[in-house]
Amino acid sequence: MPIKANIHDAKTNLSKLIKLAIEGEEVIIAKAGKPVAKLVPFVEKSKERKLGFLKGKIELRDDIDEPLPEKIIEEFYR
Repeated sequence: MPIKANIHDAKTNLSKLIKLAIEGEEVIIAKAGKPVAKLVPFVEKSKERKLGFLKGKIELRDDIDEPLPEKIIEEFYR
């Protein structure tokens, strides 16, 4: 069940509400009884991966889409 707080209570108890959000609780902030914001923990985005950074460093064989040899398949399913 989400925790609901009006704006005045949210300002007064901001540290407690942040702690609850970090712990996984859903915290909703309301104005005149209507939800206006949701307090969620900040999650650092991972760095965007650059396409082509391995260009010239990896070589794909011409038989890349051929079936695997039976020996490798047998070892995999042991």
